[in-house]
Amino acid sequence: MSNNHIDISTPSNLTSLDHTHMNIIDACWRNNPNWADDRMTLANCVVGFGSHAKGGQGGDYYVVSDPSDDDPANPTLGTLRHAITRLTPLWIYFAHDMNITLQNELIFTSDKTLDGRGTNVHISHGPCFTIQNVSNVIIHGLHIHNCTHGTPGRVMTSSTHVGFRQGSDGDGISVFASKDIWIDHNYFASCYDGLVDVVHASTRVTISNNLFVNHDKVMGHI
Repeated sequence: MSNNHIDISTPSNLTSLDHTHMNIIDACWRNNPNWADDRMTLANCVVGFGSHAKGGQGGDYYVVSDPSDDDPANPTLGTLRHAITRLTPLWIYFAHDMNITLQNELIFTSDKTLDGRGTNVHISHGPCFTIQNVSNVIIHGLHIHNCTHGTPGRVMTSSTHVGFRQGSDGDGISVFASKDIWIDHNYFASCYDGLVDVVHASTRVTISNNLFVNHDKVMGHI
């Protein structure tokens, strides 16, 4: 039996915080009509084993304004890959609706939040997300679907390092040897491999309020 801590339940049966009977996560931030003025308070809403995940809380905001991904080894300022590979804590959100097709897997650094609230953001029809040997990551409010396997090639793994990767498996999100992860309110569908994989001693993970459709390999955990 594994001792890793992973909570995959949707906490809809938890006590509501107000008369609207929202679950505890939604009630934590949706009751505030001005939530967009202080997006980082979302990190106070996590429950379960991933409750220490703070993502980019306390860091700077980064607004993704460019949906392109022309060079995985040298990302352009304003793109999602440029934001995710910085070495400082960042709370990342999107300037407008966008469809992002990644040219190779997107490798996260620690202390990052992807906050899709208020926009309609699709990550699709290319390799998707790799969370490997890092901590403190929040992914909220994205559409992640039709992810493909990666190809061998050079990929930026941080703002100070570019490495050769053999190619990702085609998961929507792959969590590998990482901790303090919260994956919430996302849509997942139709990926080449699994929708979410949490593997290789990853721990302190909460996966909540997500919609998984059109797939026969939703989650993997070893």
